[in-house]
Amino acid sequence: MIPKRFDYYAPASLDDAIRLLGEDEEAKVLAGGQSLLPMMKLRLAAPTALVDITKMAGLSYVRDDGDNLAIGALTTHDAVEHDRTIKERFAAINDAVVRIGDQQVRNRGTIGGSACHADPAADLPTALLASDAQFVIQGKEGQRVVPARDFFVDVFATAVAHDEILTEIRLAYPPPRSASAYVKHSLRESDFAMAMVGAAVTLGDGNACRDVRIGLGSAGPTPLRATSAEQYLMGKVPEDDAIMKAAEMAAEGADPPSDVHGSREYRLEMIKVLTRRSLKLALSRVK
Repeated sequence: MIPKRFDYYAPASLDDAIRLLGEDEEAKVLAGGQSLLPMMKLRLAAPTALVDITKMAGLSYVRDDGDNLAIGALTTHDAVEHDRTIKERFAAINDAVVRIGDQQVRNRGTIGGSACHADPAADLPTALLASDAQFVIQGKEGQRVVPARDFFVDVFATAVAHDEILTEIRLAYPPPRSASAYVKHSLRESDFAMAMVGAAVTLGDGNACRDVRIGLGSAGPTPLRATSAEQYLMGKVPEDDAIMKAAEMAAEGADPPSDVHGSREYRLEMIKVLTRRSLKLALSRVK
């Protein structure tokens, strides 16, 4: 199939892009296009206009901002994959991005585009939630920053308003003795996952957990935090028994779908398995 007819704009500035979006409620932002364009070809999406920001200067970078690592919204998956700081300090993001599609998709797809597409079965939203990312959003009224917990609001829906654009993702540098990991289960390597879990841990005195974050994907309309499991592990030494108990608690509140790839019950069990794996992988990386 081919997309329905649409207008095409390639604004030179962010202000022009925001203005164009404000003038047409059915317009969509084109970033990497690796999700939007296939949906348009299948006529699952039919925007009246595309506002192409792919060539807009100043939105592709990985930058040290003191307390945070800043990633421009147009930074490609390939650039994220090969950034040394992300590999060393934010391993869950690296784990997720290397499993997105194939090399051609990673060459074109962008971290901001994936976040804004907000597919609950995509890799990056879950990893970004577990990493406690902050999302910088620009609109005609100025800039605002939204935490990951509030960014993903529904299937294919985020806190970015129609006439706003995500410009940057910020990751706070973790304290010493911190590490993270992301794992998923799918039929084939590049497929959307039937279940995925991202985990971030910080160990304190006596190797007890000082901070724990566990993000679940394909577990509902948005990525979810496994808050019961997180709270259970706080202050505990994460030995096998504690990890097993936390994994059992991780599926609380999850509501995965049943489809041809796997039943709801199967996915709930996989959440428990992947929670154990992600926690153990993160803990193995703590230095």
